[in-house]
Amino acid sequence: MPGPVMLGRFFSAMILLSSTLAIAEVRAACNNTATARSCWGDYDISTDYYTDVPDTGVTRTYYLSLNNVTLAPDGYSRYVMAFNDTIPGPTITADWGDTVEVIVTNNLANNGTALHFHGLRQNYTNAQDGVPGVTQCPLVPGASYKYTWRATQYGTTWYHSHFSLQFGNGAYGAIVINGPTTANYDYDLGPITIGDWAHEDAFYLFSVNTGAPPAAENGLINGTNKYDGSGSYFSTTVESGYRYKLRIINSGVYAHMKFMIDDHTMEVVAADLVPIEPYNASYIDIGLGQRYDVIITMNQTADNYWIRAIPQVTCTNNANYAYILGILRYSSASNTSADPTSSGYTYTDACDDETMSLTPYLSKVVGSTSTASGTLPVAFSPASGSTAQHWKMNGTNMIADWADPSLLMIEEKNSSYPSSYNVVSINGTADDWAYFVIEASNAVDHPMHIHGHDFWVLARGTGTFSGSLSTYAGTNTPRRDVVMLPASGYLVVAFPIDNPGAWLIHCHIAFHVSEGLSLQFVERYDDIAGNTAAVGVDSTWNSTCTAWDSYISSTTIDQDDSGI
Repeated sequence: MPGPVMLGRFFSAMILLSSTLAIAEVRAACNNTATARSCWGDYDISTDYYTDVPDTGVTRTYYLSLNNVTLAPDGYSRYVMAFNDTIPGPTITADWGDTVEVIVTNNLANNGTALHFHGLRQNYTNAQDGVPGVTQCPLVPGASYKYTWRATQYGTTWYHSHFSLQFGNGAYGAIVINGPTTANYDYDLGPITIGDWAHEDAFYLFSVNTGAPPAAENGLINGTNKYDGSGSYFSTTVESGYRYKLRIINSGVYAHMKFMIDDHTMEVVAADLVPIEPYNASYIDIGLGQRYDVIITMNQTADNYWIRAIPQVTCTNNANYAYILGILRYSSASNTSADPTSSGYTYTDACDDETMSLTPYLSKVVGSTSTASGTLPVAFSPASGSTAQHWKMNGTNMIADWADPSLLMIEEKNSSYPSSYNVVSINGTADDWAYFVIEASNAVDHPMHIHGHDFWVLARGTGTFSGSLSTYAGTNTPRRDVVMLPASGYLVVAFPIDNPGAWLIHCHIAFHVSEGLSLQFVERYDDIAGNTAAVGVDSTWNSTCTAWDSYISSTTIDQDDSGI
């Protein structure tokens, strides 16, 4: 029998081993697995990602070349603008906390370009937001530029050209930032882009448009569909009994969609880049630029089922609205190549928005200290001497100057912005908040997107807002970066003034923003005037403006829209 000293060492060793195992078990419980998707190493779904981000030390680099190419996404061959010759372009994938470098080369003929990373806050990296005439000069043909940003958020979003109507010609792709989730699942099926698709060049359609955006001939799901007997359906294969995560992105130009998979219920777990309290839905409304992460349990009879992206004719024209389809195939179906015979859910055609039913998992209440507020009316009127329409926000039809972006003016300590820049100045500190009422005087729905922030959505309705903004302080309202402004209605939104720079807010209907439906918030000018290095401006950024000035001195570039 061991003596007292040996016994003491024995029990001490057992205690140490027990403690080590306990710690190992705790750490294992925080691994992101099929039964613990809320975990993420030393972080989890309750981490305040606005202030606390993993330091992975990982840099992920992607190369994107924007090319003129002829493709036939739905079997109909047409000229497009595509990243790396595909629609959608390559998916940018990162983990929460990674640094991402995206090196963009402009191989277009007679077109500038710039790349926007939709929904990313770009906190203190305003120069990387990719909006020509606002945060940068365009890249000239043949030039390359490296965008660098930190994945401080997680979830699903997308990138697209913000140079005029280029993304309407196919210049877009998905972004997946892996992180925790508010419900468990077995496998991630990845992003599914949905959107309308025209058979004519977007710039041509804009040039002949004199009213509502023209009806597209078709729509795409993950860059493909059938048309007039040609083309092919997107399809994905699953196994019975498992739970799969899907990341749905409305990357379209005009179409507000309802998305569904026949006979399957979706558990909705995130909206835009905001994790939410899960809820079940047979279908979801998804406006332009919006994203939803959903989880689906494959518990139906092993068969093939239609995936449907349905433009809502209440606010959208589309010639093939009932046949924008993909296929979900069970691996154990008796025939894994047959078209489905399933039927879709019954729905009411409407341009609804899920927003006001969303509850963010991470509670972030609205602040009470306001240094900026006001009403921003949205209206339209015919352009002077033209049959074209102009949209106005806050009384102005915004037109960007590609050669003199707002951020360059801030660098030069020049706050005398031309009226066409449609600037609303917001001053204060990071603890202050801005409140705005956006009101539409016309019977048109608008998906409103803000750069550099999430909207705290305080109220949404038809008619005129008559409430008191002070009643919303201290509440955990829905948050997201795209929200539907109802036809002849209003939105009441707020956000903290915590991100200095020039930030665009605009309608995401491509033709509307080209017709001027946008403005820009210049946020905390005094903090960065003459010091834009604090938000990412460097010599390479400045060289894009030098190159653009040289390019336009010898080349005629027609800017016949807002430029963004």
